[in-house]
Order: sequence, then C-alpha cells, then structure tokens
Amino acid sequence: MKNLTILAFLLLFGSVLQAQQKEWTLEECVNYALENNLSVKQAQLDTELSSIEKRDALGNFIPNINGQATNAWNTGLTQNVTTGILQNQTVRNFSAGVTASLTLFDGLRNFKALQRARISQLAAEYSLDKMKDDIALFVADAYLQVLFNKQDLQVIKAQNELTQQQLERTRDLVDAGVLPEGDLLEIKATDADEKQRIILAQNLIKISLISLAQTLGIKDYENFNIVERDYDIFGNEILANSVYDVIEKAKKERSEIKIAEANKELAEKDVEISKGAYLPTLGAFFNYNTRESGQGRIIGSEIDPENPTRQIGLVQETEQIVVAPNMIPTLGSPLPFFDQLSYNDGMTYGFQLNIPFLNGFASRNQVRRSQVAAKRAQFNLEQAELDLEANVYQAYTDAQGAFQAYEAAIVAANAQEKAFEYANERYDVGLTNSFDFSQAKLRYENSQREVLRAKYDYIFKLKVVELYFGIPVRDLKF
Repeated sequence: MKNLTILAFLLLFGSVLQAQQKEWTLEECVNYALENNLSVKQAQLDTELSSIEKRDALGNFIPNINGQATNAWNTGLTQNVTTGILQNQTVRNFSAGVTASLTLFDGLRNFKALQRARISQLAAEYSLDKMKDDIALFVADAYLQVLFNKQDLQVIKAQNELTQQQLERTRDLVDAGVLPEGDLLEIKATDADEKQRIILAQNLIKISLISLAQTLGIKDYENFNIVERDYDIFGNEILANSVYDVIEKAKKERSEIKIAEANKELAEKDVEISKGAYLPTLGAFFNYNTRESGQGRIIGSEIDPENPTRQIGLVQETEQIVVAPNMIPTLGSPLPFFDQLSYNDGMTYGFQLNIPFLNGFASRNQVRRSQVAAKRAQFNLEQAELDLEANVYQAYTDAQGAFQAYEAAIVAANAQEKAFEYANERYDVGLTNSFDFSQAKLRYENSQREVLRAKYDYIFKLKVVELYFGIPVRDLKF
C-alpha cells in the first residue's frame, strides 16, 4: 500500500511538473488569446449587450401587464364604505387590480427599433472579429519577437564558442612568441563583450516572454515558455495577386468596412425612428379592479326611537314640512373575503389615440440631429475605405520590401561568412591582427542576426497581407 501511495505521488508530481513546463506553439498562443485575452472578453461583452438590446426591441411588441394590491387601515374621520357616511372610525380596506396596455401603432418606431437592434448586433460581432484579428497579429508579433530573441541568443553563443576557441589558440601563439600580447587582450575584450551581450539577450528573452504571457492572460511567468522551432517562409503566393485585388478583397472581407457600413445603417435607421414621432400613436388598455373591506355590512334597518322622523323637504305654498321615517341601518359582520372580491370587481377597457401637434420642435430637431449623424456615418464609411486602401498599400509594399530585404540579408550573410572564413585562415597563419579578425567576426555575426530579423519581419508582414486578403485568423499558417 505504501509503495502504491509513493507511485501515485510521483505520477501526480510528474504530471504537474510537465504541465508547468509546457512549451507553447504559436497556434496554441493565438487560440488561447482568442479565448482569454481581456480585450477579446470585453468585445464579447459588447455582443452580449447587443443581444439584450435586441430582446428589449422584441419586448416592445408584447403587452405590458402590471398588478397591484393595497391593504390599509384608516383611522379618524373617514367615509364608511358601507353607508357612505363620514364618521370617526378605524377600518381596514383592501384593493387589488391588474392593468394591461398594448401599443397598436407608434409610427412604426418599434418595428424600426427591432431592425436597428439586429444591425447593432451585427456591428458588435464585426467589432469582435476585428478585435480577434488585432489580438492574433499582436500575439504573432510578440511570439516571433521571442523566437527572434532566442535565436539571436544562439547566434551570440555560437560566436562566443568560436571566440573561446580563438582565445585558446591566441594564448598558445602568444606563449610561443608568435603573436604579441595585444592580440590576446583584443580577443579577451571580444569575449567579455560577447558574454555581456549574452546576458542582455537572456534578459530580452525574459521580458518578451512576460509581454507575451500578459497578452495571453497567463500569470505564471516563470514557467511560461514557447517552442523553439524554425518557421519556414511559405504562403508568399499571396503576393502574386495585384495590390488592387487585395484591396477589393479587403473591402468585402475586412471588419473595418463592415463596422463602418453597419454604423451607417444604424444612423439611417435612427432617422427613420425619429421621423416616427410625426405620426399618431394608438394603444389599447384593460384594467380589472376589486376591493374588500373589514367594515360591517347593512343587514337591515329600524326607526330611530329618539328621532323617528327626519325632514326631507318643504312645500313652498303652504310652508308645510315634509318628513320621512328616520331609519337607522343595522350592521352585521362583513362578507367573506373572496365573496367581497367577487361582488366588488369591475373592468375598464378601451383605446387611446395620441396625435402630435406641437412639442416645441423637439421631434423636428431630433430628426435633424439624426440626419446629421447619418451624414457623419457616411463620411466615416468613406474614410474607412480610404484608410483601408492606404493600409493595404502599406502592408503589401512592406511585405514585398521585407522579402527583398530578407533575400539581400541572405546574400550579405553568405558573403560575410566567406569573409570571416578567409579572415580566420589569415589570422591562424599570422597574416592579420586580432582587431581585424574581431571586426570580421562581428560583421559575420551581425549578418546572421540581420537574416533572422528580416526573416521574422517578412513572416509577420506577410500574415498582415493574408488577413487583408480575407484569410480567417485561425487559418493563418506559420
């Protein structure tokens, strides 16, 4: 049993350690960011709000039904609900009712509001798509920056290994009296500089990893790492399309244009809604109410023995007083609660027509404000199209230039490699000094770094063009 417990602990510890040491691919980073990035979550909240707005618009088509109930005690001079006489008393009264109202016609504003809510929901979805595209590019850029920093560190370490070998050879040659002491000092200075750059490169890797982790919403910075793999350059066939083809595709596919078009439709719908205030509104209503009281009910009557008659009139010709028996009602216990509700209920129903004549120019001014907003939305759409054209031109030109820079960097790196090999051979036979050798080595190292920089710069800029061409962010290949 003890051995099984130890084995289970080791397996659990191993699985936890493996989970902590997980290395993320670019595709995993992008997918994780699309689900967990805070900006994406905020854009998703906007889509939820648009769904609620749509439900509000749908709710305008169903009746409003409200119920109310009151149970109150009145003390003092109040009307007796049974006899109708004012008297000092304490009585309990209960009342209840249900009211329903329905808009039958409101200048089609409810119908237009529903259409507007649907457009608003589409606009929120387009904004979410744009946010996902932006986050995917941001993650890709940050990921490629980490990868460049890692491979840059490998280049510096590889050059330092050569420096270490050269340092040993130079020390032997100085000890043998073939080279002066200054050459050894020059190589040592180069070695110290490279070790310093190794430390700086390691710090850059940590900083770039933290930046990427924050974008993904990962807080375990210490155990966050990426897969170190060499990304190939492919997909450049997208540049075989003319820039005008990319622009036309972008206008049909990009969220920027869809958002601007949706905003234009929203503004136009606001104009239609505001014009609805010019038209009459027709509504229907229904009310049911009832009451119950703790006041006693009249069960009979008898002549007042102290005052058996009461004056009810006067004959003008004879001035004769007309009297009638003075009856006193006999009160009994109130009827049961539900019986009273049944006897005392009533209904009110009908239609209500409102015709606008003059409201201080409020409706007309609102229409004008909506029309100004619609014109502004039209201008924003035209500006979005111009901005998209400029951005596509820029991205397309940048991608072409990045590819040319990458090819030039490869040619330069090959030339610097041969130059370094030649300088190394000359240094080994004493035909060049350590300073010239170090300079040749530095130029070779810089050319290798430039190849890496140009490569990842081209990969990123190529993905930007692919997004403009309408390739979904999850389908981007690296």
